[in-house]
Amino acid sequence: MFTLYGDYLLDREKPVWVGGLITLLGHFDVSPTAVRIVLSRMTQKGWLAADRRGARSYYGLTARGRRLLVEGRERIYHPPRHRQWDGTWYLVTYSIPESDRHLRDALRVKLQWLGCGPLANGVWITPHDVRREVAAIASSLRISKHLEIFGATHFGFSKTADLVGQCWNLAAINRRYAAFVARWDPALRHCAACRSAAAARGGGAAAAPCIAPDACFVRRFELVHEYRSFPLEDPFLPPPLLPPDWKGDRAAAVFDTYHAVLAEPAERYVRDVCDAGDRVKAEPAA
Repeated sequence: MFTLYGDYLLDREKPVWVGGLITLLGHFDVSPTAVRIVLSRMTQKGWLAADRRGARSYYGLTARGRRLLVEGRERIYHPPRHRQWDGTWYLVTYSIPESDRHLRDALRVKLQWLGCGPLANGVWITPHDVRREVAAIASSLRISKHLEIFGATHFGFSKTADLVGQCWNLAAINRRYAAFVARWDPALRHCAACRSAAAARGGGAAAAPCIAPDACFVRRFELVHEYRSFPLEDPFLPPPLLPPDWKGDRAAAVFDTYHAVLAEPAERYVRDVCDAGDRVKAEPAA
């Protein structure tokens, strides 16, 4: 549901009829009952707001849900990749009482999202300047008195590569990137070739895709759903800290290009499904 709203419905002003959501997620063998359960839970958590129109229900993002997805979209499509690095490390230290363990867990998730890695118990590091973001996290969780952040230079004694390996499992992330490229690059080259051939025959920039719009939606949805997990795991380290065979850039290129190739038919299909729900005449409540 987060993938659907984040990639297709984030900029939609109107809430979406539940029947339209059932149609869209039905492509992935999600039952109508499961869709309704997820919608109910997301509404209870404050991510969605329900709008009753007679016997029909419509769901739109709350301000909280929109902020979450805007932040996620920025991380997915505009990550801090290839930034210049002056050698400064930023250390975040914390000592949160066991009675507030839930705050400690929430902090760790947010630090990982920022690209920080655990150096030692209660000490996380990152080459990114995250002072502003950490201050916002400390304020939102109300843990400023338990949290400190420092800028530091590493003088020894570990090699930089060993230090990076201690904080992040880049080898595992790289294997996942390689698997992503192996799965999606052949499909991208096929679809791109079909569209180029259609354009050469006079189809123009918006040449017809080689598969139906609903199939484009399914393929693009699966592409995004698989790729969206990388920003949580990849710390987006500066090039000097990455291994020489890093596959992250290639995976990003495949993702960005294929996402754009499938955009027009996939978005048109979602728009048609949602617009059909808007045209449904509201039934009176029983």
